[in-house]
Amino acid sequence: MGEKNSKKKKRITIDHLALMVGKGFNEMSERFDQVEKCLGVLEKGQEELKKSVASLENGQEDIKANLNKKVDVIIHNELEFRVEKVEEKVGLVRKKFKTA
Repeated sequence: MGEKNSKKKKRITIDHLALMVGKGFNEMSERFDQVEKCLGVLEKGQEELKKSVASLENGQEDIKANLNKKVDVIIHNELEFRVEKVEEKVGLVRKKFKTA
């Protein structure tokens, strides 16, 4: 009979149940706080990433503009060379102009 007494079911009162539910809500609240902190960190990282991408895009535009300028100069120089050769073949004398 000693075993029966030690295995007696413990009665749960409304107060005990309220404490258990309250503890569960507190634990969930702490977990949600942790999730919110993580989301905050992710949002900051996302904003920094957006800024970096914008900066890279601006850099690309600058590079494209500089390349276009260089290509224009190369094309100009090539065309100038070709015109000089044509002028030499047809016997025209060309005046040299200083370019800025």
